[in-house]
Amino acid sequence: MRKDKQKAEELRRAGKSYKAIRKELGIPISTLSDWFRNTSWSTEIRDRLFKETSWTNLDRLRLMVAATKKKFALLHEQYRQEAISQFPKLKKDTFFVAGIMLYWGEGDKNVNNSAIRLCNSDMGMIRFFYIFLRKILNIPIEKIKFNLLLYPDLVDTVQKNTWSKTTGIPLANFRKSVFITGRHPTRRLSHGVGNLYVGGRKHKEKLLKWIELYMREINSQVIA
Repeated sequence: MRKDKQKAEELRRAGKSYKAIRKELGIPISTLSDWFRNTSWSTEIRDRLFKETSWTNLDRLRLMVAATKKKFALLHEQYRQEAISQFPKLKKDTFFVAGIMLYWGEGDKNVNNSAIRLCNSDMGMIRFFYIFLRKILNIPIEKIKFNLLLYPDLVDTVQKNTWSKTTGIPLANFRKSVFITGRHPTRRLSHGVGNLYVGGRKHKEKLLKWIELYMREINSQVIA
């Protein structure tokens, strides 16, 4: 038996992996596999090493997931703290109060989807909230997206131009319209429904925190 093969077998029987043996002796993994592939004792070692590695990788993955959750939890808390620090000044602005109350009544309040979203058929309402996003949350124009829900007989380009002109939202911000079929062909919204949305957990956390703070303040005044 080759001396290096004898030494490789000793290491393998000691529970070493092919990679560890290659590192120590410089023997290619393909050669080691040829030598020990058909030996039951080596197969048992392979299976044990695989199981140990699998559990190690699983534990590492769990630690990574936990670390990521903690990281984002701290980041989200930072957003909420920022909203708290801004609130005393903002609450004196009637435009701010109207905006958060509008979202409280009409907006998507599920924080887990990380997007501010408001749907309505009232163009004036959409325009107001669009300005709110720009003025209060300082969201760049290009980050704000918009799309329409339309009935089949409505002309897409005509409706987009109408909504854009009335709300002030640039046509470049419009996404593909969605056509729907209503149960009552003669009882429908003549211009469809506008869907205004912007991604970003930071904006969503701050907006919901402002709503919470304002409602808490109102409740405290009522109780007093």
